Amino acid sequence: MQAMRENSRSEQAVGFLLGLVDEDTAARVRARTGLPGPEASDASIRRLQRAWTWSRLLPASVALWILENDDPTLNSVVWRHLETDAGLRRAVVRGIPFGPGRTEPVRVDALLVGQEPEVPGSYVRHGLVGCLRAATSMSEGRAAASMVLTRADWDTVAEADGEAPLPGYTRWALSVRPDCPPAVRAGFGSHAKFTHRVRQAGVLEGPADFALEYDPAVSVLEVLAMGQTLFPARVPAAEDALRPLVREHLGEREEAWAVLAQLMETYHGTAPELIVTAGAIA
Repeated sequence: MQAMRENSRSEQAVGFLLGLVDEDTAARVRARTGLPGPEASDASIRRLQRAWTWSRLLPASVALWILENDDPTLNSVVWRHLETDAGLRRAVVRGIPFGPGRTEPVRVDALLVGQEPEVPGSYVRHGLVGCLRAATSMSEGRAAASMVLTRADWDTVAEADGEAPLPGYTRWALSVRPDCPPAVRAGFGSHAKFTHRVRQAGVLEGPADFALEYDPAVSVLEVLAMGQTLFPARVPAAEDALRPLVREHLGEREEAWAVLAQLMETYHGTAPELIVTAGAIA
């Protein structure tokens, strides 16, 4: 029986792209480059537990895509990447479901019981809308925004903002929540500075944005390689975004794949830039 080992980051990254071509081509490339086959799902979870303990946070939207599984084990793993989002942490501890259409509470891992962030005093005194309207600083805005947990809460936010605009601090704190519904966020603002700050906070329109525009390529592709375990409903959109580039610039050319594998670990640009570069060099 073949001994199990964990793939390197670059092996994982190249392996994801190999999944976008036919099996015969992938087999020939693996034989040429010595790349191993895909990892099992339990290896993906171990990789997530270890790889992002080095103070490196997942983009906010990617963390949300993982939460959409409503899986207690994955929730406890991604918990450490929610340090700056008290709202998502509160929702996880309370068992709030994130998956589309789900309403049943999610079981909370025993390690997270009692870990809910402090409830702001303003919320106790004034309730949700009153707390949101009372914010006069960014810290107060973030604290108030952390009490927006359910789809009904977001409806309440939209209704309140429609009646009278919420304070700027509150709007900003709500807009950088990755679970803020797009329609609600659009009501807060659409000018270039606003959308740039939202993007800086790691809020993405979808997996295609992550696949095409984030860097370095090895980090992005390593995350996507774990997609079938971490965000299976989302990963096809990333695959569809990259597949045409892979087929055009790498295709069945084993030498192009070999160059890609050599460049992967040290390349600082995006995945599309890497794919085009490898094809051009070969």
